[in-house]
Amino acid sequence: MAHYGDYQNELYMAGLNGVLPKVPVDFATLEHRAAAALPASVLNYVQGGCGDEFTQRSNAEGFHRWGLTPRMMVDTSTRDLSIDLFGLTLPHPLFMAPIGVAGLCAQDGHGDLAAARAAAATGVPLTVSTLTNDPLEDVARALGETPGFFQLYTPKDRDLTESLVRRAEAAGYKAIVVTLDTWLTGWRPRDLNSGNFPQLRGHVLSNYFSDPVFLRMLEKPPHEDLPAAVRQWMATFGKVLTWDDMTWLRSLTKLPLVLKGICHPDDARRAIDGGADAIYCSNHGGRQANGGIAAIDHLRGVVAASGDTPVLFDSGVRSGSDVVKALALGARAVGVGRPYLYGLALGGADGAAHVLRSILAEADLLMAVNGYPTLADVRAAGAERLT
Repeated sequence: MAHYGDYQNELYMAGLNGVLPKVPVDFATLEHRAAAALPASVLNYVQGGCGDEFTQRSNAEGFHRWGLTPRMMVDTSTRDLSIDLFGLTLPHPLFMAPIGVAGLCAQDGHGDLAAARAAAATGVPLTVSTLTNDPLEDVARALGETPGFFQLYTPKDRDLTESLVRRAEAAGYKAIVVTLDTWLTGWRPRDLNSGNFPQLRGHVLSNYFSDPVFLRMLEKPPHEDLPAAVRQWMATFGKVLTWDDMTWLRSLTKLPLVLKGICHPDDARRAIDGGADAIYCSNHGGRQANGGIAAIDHLRGVVAASGDTPVLFDSGVRSGSDVVKALALGARAVGVGRPYLYGLALGGADGAAHVLRSILAEADLLMAVNGYPTLADVRAAGAERLT
């Protein structure tokens, strides 16, 4: 039986023939190489966080405060990483988190399509942002048989919101992921110091510029008056959501509804009571608010409050060991963000696929060595807070 950890054998065997990985397998080298490949404006947007980036750093460092206890004399020669999510049986718990500038990270400006092709090649589901350089329908087609989820930045205009959701349904996405913490942007010094905000330059707005409801708001199509189209986007973006909106959100779709940005157990309970099908524990990677607790430290409480409702997680995930720790704390599925973007920057779809395979391989090998043949064993073992 093939395992994700077998990927290391491919790399070692290639090395015997003098062929080394074009894209690094570790995050530190990956980030360093990508920093040299990306334009400064895109790099600042991708790497930057809110304020002095304390929370962003804490997200990644927070995983170091949790440890796993190995169990010996367990037969882990066969391992099963599969999960059930949204009525789907997925081969593993990894997914690609939504990132609004993925389109800009590939050299050809079509990073969303490249990410979708990486998903098709690896079986890692892609959560497609509302902010893309290619329309959501084109990205869905590039996914092949791999599921995709659609992340919604809820517009102020309800008709536009409904149009985006209907398009996602028609394109075959398997869930709607509503981001709760981004009706406006946090204080991001890297972008402010460089005067750069990609959307204001007309980037990653293809889902608006291809939407019939949005186009009816314009006097001229975007290709004839881009500044006016951007101004309309600015006026439309970012509805302030409250719990009173849950009935409306739930009415928009029969697809699973996922609320992203939940970090408090009470919010998890209220979301489930309001009809959410899954909870997405995340603090937006530290990009939206500074001074907060590392997202991984919220996870156990959110999982406990969610009962049988699945909890997705992202923020600070950099490696396969991070993935396993999040699973041990109760996450059903774990999202990775910046690492696959760096893979896109260095090698397009192939680069992103390599990064995803590397993360899966490390997670699989960690389970094998630690005596966890299944994800149920990982959860039963749990993770311990280090002092």
